[in-house]
Amino acid sequence: MIGKGARNMMRRLLSSGLGVGLLALSSAALAEDLPIRKAGLWEMKVKAGGSVPEMTMQHCTDATTDKEMSNSASPLAKQICTKQDIQKTATGYVTDSVCSVAGVTMTTHADIVGDFNSGYTVTSTSHSDKGPTGKPLDATTKIEAKWVGDCKPDQKPGDILMPGGFKLNVKDAEKLKNLIPTQKK
Repeated sequence: MIGKGARNMMRRLLSSGLGVGLLALSSAALAEDLPIRKAGLWEMKVKAGGSVPEMTMQHCTDATTDKEMSNSASPLAKQICTKQDIQKTATGYVTDSVCSVAGVTMTTHADIVGDFNSGYTVTSTSHSDKGPTGKPLDATTKIEAKWVGDCKPDQKPGDILMPGGFKLNVKDAEKLKNLIPTQKK
């Protein structure tokens, strides 16, 4: 069961557009045609513009979990995204997506540079037709991911440790579908 504080944090992330961008990036960045990340503990620093504070998350993963994340995120992404393109470049990958949540459409372009063994950076620019104030919103988000070693003894593949000590296993992602804001009628 997800607690009220965690639910509020996820709703803030999703409604800010950052969550939609991360969802779009994670489903694209973990597609079958991209390398699987090195097994172990990954630290991910998320820097977003605007009023969203920088945050650092840790993600314990292995090859099976990365592949499962792609497969479990894919049906949700297919429900909310009308476009999900990915292309290999000389330095990494480029993704383009168009996704809608709660009546808000977000167009995202991301550049993924680095490798999936030691570290990579995802720089995304997004345009939302309606931000938190009701006006269009343009945002840039940077995710710096680095492999930091083996998972800690109390972690299992799929565990994500978020700010404030909130821990979630991506295998419980089905529970998160209820946290995605719906369009107010």
